[in-house]
Parts: sequence; structure tokens; C-alpha cells
Amino acid sequence: MKLPVILVITILVLIGSSPAKARTAGPLSPSPAPAPASEYLNLTDLLTVAGPFHTFLNYLISTKVIDTFQNQANNTQQGLTIFVPKDKAFSSLKKPPLTNLTKEQLKSLLLFHALPKYYALADFENLSRSNPVNTYAGGSYTLNFTYTSGTIHISSGWADTKISSSVHSTVPVAVYQVDKVLLPQAIFGVPPPPSPTPAPAPAPDTTPTSDSASSPPSGDASSASSPKSESSTSSSYRVNFGILSYLVLVVLGALVLIL
Repeated sequence: MKLPVILVITILVLIGSSPAKARTAGPLSPSPAPAPASEYLNLTDLLTVAGPFHTFLNYLISTKVIDTFQNQANNTQQGLTIFVPKDKAFSSLKKPPLTNLTKEQLKSLLLFHALPKYYALADFENLSRSNPVNTYAGGSYTLNFTYTSGTIHISSGWADTKISSSVHSTVPVAVYQVDKVLLPQAIFGVPPPPSPTPAPAPAPDTTPTSDSASSPPSGDASSASSPKSESSTSSSYRVNFGILSYLVLVVLGALVLIL
């Protein structure tokens, strides 16, 4: 008899304790979902297909700046913004020439074309209030931005250009096309002042002078002087005739007295 009683008591204890344990355990909290990995963007492939940006890309590869940009784009949380000049911008560049730059200067010039952070087009309105803006080259390599009615202008000191199109603008990389090569003052110094525009030659004065206005035409002058000449000739003739008549009378008077 003792064995069944113990068995029943054990079953009752197990049945009574199971709900309590279930209530205290509660639902299991789900484990946090892993953050989505950012999509890998190959900058070399992008600049090869878009553009043409072959000149800029060749400079990036030869100086290994492409590796710096690639690491910033895919291995940092800040992202990257690049301003890429088209091939035409390099071919139209005459002074100062890039062939005279050292390897370090060329590398700094390329880094000067990037910001170490991702900026969408709408972000430049606020960014323009922070001028001058530091570039990836650091130090005195700064740019100035102007945001006017959706148009973004960029000034490097030597070059004033604008963002003409968006090549790629998805976090973490933004690539924008610009019309000119951004030349930094830190390398090329202060640009020379523009040549003054020559003043236009004064128009010839067509107003007649007082002499020309008062002097009569040549034909009128001859006709005007003709009456004066005739009058003076007539007067001289009358004077000479009177003297001759007086002399005749004197001679005749003398002859009368003699006779």
C-alpha cells in the first residue's frame, strides 16, 4: 500500500510544478538580426563603364589612390564622395600642366577630388554653410561650395565648376561628374588676376567745329569775294581818273597865264 501512495504523491507533485515552471520561464526573446552588410562597389569597374573618365582613372591607378578610395568606401562607416572630371576636362587643361607635378603632388591633387564622407546631392545645401570644406587630401586642401536653386558650384581657387551629373549616389559611395579639373592653391599657388579687358576705342566726333560751320563752301567763297574785288577795282579807277583831270586843268591854267 505504501508504494502506490508514494507514486500518486510523486505524480501530483510533478503535475503541480510543471505549470509554475512554464510560467516563470516565459517566452524566449529573439536574437537580434545581424546588420546588413553594405554592398561592395568596385570603383575601377564603375569609372571604366561610366564617363569617359579614363584619364582620371589612369591617374588613380598609377598613384594607387584608387586603393585608398576603395578602402574608404567599403571599410568605413563615413563613406566617400568623389568629384570626377571627364577626359575632355584634362585635354582642355593648358596651364598649369600636370606633367610638371611630382608623384606626391599628383597624389594630393587626386585626393583633393574627394571628401572622406558620403554626401547626397541634397546634403550640399548644408555643406555650403561650412566653407571652406576639408577634402581627403587634408591640410590646406579645401574646397568651397555654393548651392543655388539645386545647382552645386565648386571652387578650388584655380577652377570654378559645378556638378553636372550624378554618376552613382548610393550609400556609402557618391560619384559626381564635374566639368573642370580641380586645381588646389596648395600646389599651384594663388592664380594670377585676369587680364583687364581693353577699353573700347572712342567713336569719332562727327560734330562740326565752329570754324567749319562758319566758313562757307569753296564755291560760295569765290562768289562772295568776287563783288569785293570788282568794287575795289571800280573805286581805284575813279580815284585815278580824278587826279588825271586835275593835272590837265593845272597844265591848261599855266598855259593861259603864259600866253
